[in-house]
Amino acid sequence: MSAAMAARLAPFPATVAGPVTQARVVRAEWVKLRALRSTRWCGLGAVVLITGLGAAIAGSGAPYHVSAADSAAKGVSASLLGLLFAQLVVGVVGVLAFSGEYGTGMIRATLAAVPARLPVLWAKVTVLAALVLSVTLLCSVADFFIATALESARGGSAIALSDPGVLREVVGSSLYLTVVAVIGLALGTLLRRTAAGLSVFAAVFFVIPVVVGALPQNIRGFAPYLPSNAGGALWGSPLGSAQALSPWTGFALLCGYAVVLTAAAAWQLRRRDA
Repeated sequence: MSAAMAARLAPFPATVAGPVTQARVVRAEWVKLRALRSTRWCGLGAVVLITGLGAAIAGSGAPYHVSAADSAAKGVSASLLGLLFAQLVVGVVGVLAFSGEYGTGMIRATLAAVPARLPVLWAKVTVLAALVLSVTLLCSVADFFIATALESARGGSAIALSDPGVLREVVGSSLYLTVVAVIGLALGTLLRRTAAGLSVFAAVFFVIPVVVGALPQNIRGFAPYLPSNAGGALWGSPLGSAQALSPWTGFALLCGYAVVLTAAAAWQLRRRDA
């Protein structure tokens, strides 16, 4: 090879592509997630379910009509009932974030560009968590102020963020949905098929809690440790059992499920072909 040809070819890859860094991978994953139509539709669905359904419940007069013995946080958790449905929406986004690439075959190009593989998973977790946390936090805060405004307009008692447990429930609802989305991502990475990932997610967060709740009291002592019930203790989920864990203990357990599943996904990603 002549010196002139070597001079033309050698610098080309470094100039165009540059080194593969975690920041570059995060930027690429953000572009991919933002470009998906499913992300936009699911984001809109989450807004409607959290804010719209919460406002509808508040407008009915039901959520804030609590007795003196009840805390203000109990009324807030009732207006956040839309979270039970919004968790399915964020779970869909999480599962599709990885399983969608396996379905289209794009995962081969992604892993060819990032041979180490694990930076792709960390980037997807970072981007997904940041997106879900910011959107759902805005929705939860908006839901709270809309619900309290409707209640005040009817002449009801005012509830403030400074009341015991209220701020925890508002922020906790967003934290809960963020971890749920990460669990969906881990399931999509492990199972690789969208249908399988969504089926397992729906079973864990919808079917199993309902079935366990219908069991006799003496044989459902494990109910508080289910992912949805454990995390639901942070925001007052109505599906939680009577022996619910304390809010932050339950949330720590939910985070533990997410860490274990993400670690399993990372192990599989490193060892299985795309």
